[in-house]
Amino acid sequence: MFNNLTERLSQSLRKIINKGRLTEENIKDTIREVRKALLEADVTLSVIKTFIKNVSKKSIGYEINKSLTPGQEFIKIVKNELILAMGEKHHNLNFSIQPPAIILIVGLQGVGKTTTLVKIAKWIKDKHKKKILTTSTDIYRAAAIKQLQILSNQVKIDFYSSNTNQKPINITKEAIEYAKLKLYDVLLIDTAGRLHIDEIMMNEINEIQKISKPIETLLVVDAMMGQDAINIAKKFNEYLSISGIVITKTDSDARSGVALSIRYITGKPIKFIGNGEKLSELEIFNPERIADRILGMNQVISLIKDIEEKVNQSQVEKLTKKFKKGDDFNLNDFLIQLKEMKNIGGLNYFIEKFSKNIMLSKNPLLGEDKNTLNKIEAIVYSMTYKERINPVIIKGSRKRRIALGSGTKIQDVNKLLKNFNDMQRIMKKIKKGGIGKMIRNIKNILPKNF
Repeated sequence: MFNNLTERLSQSLRKIINKGRLTEENIKDTIREVRKALLEADVTLSVIKTFIKNVSKKSIGYEINKSLTPGQEFIKIVKNELILAMGEKHHNLNFSIQPPAIILIVGLQGVGKTTTLVKIAKWIKDKHKKKILTTSTDIYRAAAIKQLQILSNQVKIDFYSSNTNQKPINITKEAIEYAKLKLYDVLLIDTAGRLHIDEIMMNEINEIQKISKPIETLLVVDAMMGQDAINIAKKFNEYLSISGIVITKTDSDARSGVALSIRYITGKPIKFIGNGEKLSELEIFNPERIADRILGMNQVISLIKDIEEKVNQSQVEKLTKKFKKGDDFNLNDFLIQLKEMKNIGGLNYFIEKFSKNIMLSKNPLLGEDKNTLNKIEAIVYSMTYKERINPVIIKGSRKRRIALGSGTKIQDVNKLLKNFNDMQRIMKKIKKGGIGKMIRNIKNILPKNF
C-alpha cells in the first residue's frame, strides 16, 4: 500500500538530506516533488494543501539541532507532518468499564468486516487475555452468521449463535444478556453491510448502537476504495458517531491516500490496519511507525533519534573545534569517539555503514561485547602521551610493552591500531568536520544504495 509513495518520497528527500542550509530556494523543488508524490498517492487535496503549507513554514528559518544537518531536520519536519495528518498517537481500546465491553463493527459489504472482527477478537485475546464472545446481526447475507462462527472457532473464541429468522435488535439484546450471564469481558458484534449506504440499514445499525452502548464503534474501510472510503466514513459518522477506523487490504497495491486523509477529514483515529488474509495479520496503527515506513528512511530516523538522545554535545563541540584548527586526529580523540559511538550502539554499527564506501577491517576487538571498551581503554592508557599523539611510532617493542601493561595480547594492540587507521581515513574523507560532521553526515554513513 505504501510502496509507491515510499519510493517517490525517498527519491525527493534524498536530494536534500545533506543540504547545509534550508532556504526557500533549495527546498522549492523538493516540496514540489513531495506534492506530486502525495497527489499520486490519492491523498485528498485539502490534506495536501495543509501538509505542504506546514512543511514550508516550518522548514525556512528553522533552528537546526547542532547534531543534525538542515537536510536531516527537513526529513524530521516531513515526518512530523505525516504523523499530524494520521494522528499524533495510536489509540488503544478502552476496557476499563463494567463488563462486557461491547465493540460494534460496521462498514459496507465486501470490505472484510467479519474477518476483521475475528482478527480484533484474536488480538484482544492474545494481548489482553480477555474472555471474548462474538455474535452476528447480519441476517441478510447468505452464510454471514456461519462464516463468523467458523472463523471464531478457528481462533478458539466463543460464538453466540443467531439465525436469519431473528431481528438484529433482538440478537443484540440476547447476546448482551448472555455475555453478562456467562461473565464475558468483551462482546464483539458484527453488523450487516450493503453495497451502498442505505438509510433503512443505517437506521438499523443506529438502533443497535443505542441498545448496545459500545465502548467502540469501529468502521471498516477497504484501502482499495481510495477517496470513496473517506466519503463513506463521513456518512457513517453522521449516523453513528464512529470511534475509530480499521483499514483493510493494506498489503495490496492500493494507493496510500486513504491512510493519510481519512483521519484528517473525519477527525476519527485509525486504530488498526489489516495487512493480510490470515487472522493473525492485524496491526495496531501507530502513526509514527507508519510515517517511518512511508518515508522509507527507518534507519535514518532511528539514527537521528539516537544521536539526539545519546550524544554528549560538549565532546562533539570540543572535537569539532580541534579539527577546525587543523589538529590531527589522534588516539585520545579516537577513545572519546568510541565512547560516544558506544552510547549510540557500538562502533561496528558505524563501520558497517561505511563498509561499502571504504574497505575496513573486520575486528572482533570492536565487537559488541560489554568488555570491549574496557579493553580498548586499557590499551590506550598503557601508551605514553607521545604514542597516543603519534601512533605511527608504535612498533614491536612498544607493542609488547603496551600489551603487557594492559593485560592484552599483541594481536589486540595490532587490531586497535588497524581500526584507528581506518578511522583516520574516515576523518580525512569527511575533511575537517571532525566527529560533529561525521555524526551529522548521515548521508555518508548510510550505504549508497539506501
